[in-house]
Amino acid sequence: MSILTKHKAIETNATLLLVLSFLVVSIGGLVQIVPLFYLENTIEEVEGMRPYSPLELAGRDIYIREGCYVCHSQMIRPMRDEVERYGHYSLAAESMYDHPFQWGSKRTGPDLARVGGRYSDDWHIDHLRNPKSVVPESIMPPYGFLERTLIDGEYIGDLMQTHAIVGVPYTEEMLAEARADFRAQADPDSDFDGLLERYPGAQVRNFDNAPGISEADALIAYLQMLGTLVDFSTFTPDASR
Repeated sequence: MSILTKHKAIETNATLLLVLSFLVVSIGGLVQIVPLFYLENTIEEVEGMRPYSPLELAGRDIYIREGCYVCHSQMIRPMRDEVERYGHYSLAAESMYDHPFQWGSKRTGPDLARVGGRYSDDWHIDHLRNPKSVVPESIMPPYGFLERTLIDGEYIGDLMQTHAIVGVPYTEEMLAEARADFRAQADPDSDFDGLLERYPGAQVRNFDNAPGISEADALIAYLQMLGTLVDFSTFTPDASR
C-alpha cells in the first residue's frame, strides 16, 4: 500500500510529476546519445559504396521531384518475407550519401532498394510511358513526358557542390568534371574512362535509346544503379557493431 500511496502522491502533484518525467526522459536520452560521441563512425563502411555520379544524382532529383518516394520505399527490412521478395536487407551505408534518404513510410508500389538490373531499360521506358502496359494492376500515373524533356546538366556541378557541403565526399576533380561526366554516362561513344575511375561501376549507355540526354535517361540511370554497388555474395557484416 505504501508504494501505491507514493505513486498517487506523484500523480496528484503536477509539478512533481513534471520534474520526475523530465528526469526519466533526460536519463533515457543520455543513455542513447552519449555513446555516439565515442564512436568515430556510426555507419559501417561497406566496400563498393560511392557518391552518385552526376547523371545518377540528376535522376535522383527527378525521382524526388515527381514524388516517387511517396509510393516506393527504398528500405528492405531484415524480415524473411521482405528478403525473399526484394533481396538482401538494406544497409545503413547504402543511404550514407542520401540527402534526404528515401526509406519511405508506405508502399503503394514495390520497394526499389534492389531494382537496379532487375528490368531492362526498355521495360523502364514502357513503364514510364504507360505503367499498365507492363504492370496491368498498376495505379501509377504515366511519366512519358520525361523522355521528351531534354537536360544539359548546366547546374549539375552546383548541385554536387551543395551535396559536398553536407558531407558527400565529392573531390575537386569530380566537381570540375561534373558536366563532362554527366554527358559521358549517357553516351557510349564518349571517352568515359575518367568517369569510371571517379565512379566505379557506373553504367554507361543511352538509357532511353533516343537522341540527346533526357530526364528519362537520368531517372533510369539512377534506378538501374540502386542496389548494385555492394557485392552481397562477399559481404560479411561487422560483428563488432
